[in-house]
Amino acid sequence: MEVLTDLWLTQALKALALINSRANCVNVMVTTTQLIPALSKVLLYGLGGAFPIENIYSATKTGKESCFERVTQRFGRRAVYVVVGDGVEEETVAKKKNMPFWRVSSRPDLEALSHALELDYL
Repeated sequence: MEVLTDLWLTQALKALALINSRANCVNVMVTTTQLIPALSKVLLYGLGGAFPIENIYSATKTGKESCFERVTQRFGRRAVYVVVGDGVEEETVAKKKNMPFWRVSSRPDLEALSHALELDYL
């Protein structure tokens, strides 16, 4: 799979591991996939170490804005959030909630994200 996706998963795992390695930082997933299939994909792709089960939210029934609100209620309004995604919906919600948005639509976007994390820009 890595050959076919130009090492997309490897690059994503690198960025997620950088975030996990920091004190007081966590990865949170908000997906439009139903919860059970989302959890299955997390395990299938080896992302279980990057996303604890309690940090995976399904926006299938409630929408991403509602999930973002639940995340901010859980971790607090004073926490710093960076939304990483490829869709218009998460970008719109991020802007509405004054959260920085990092668009990832290609592997070079993931490389740039990892680089920004390594340099502590994020």
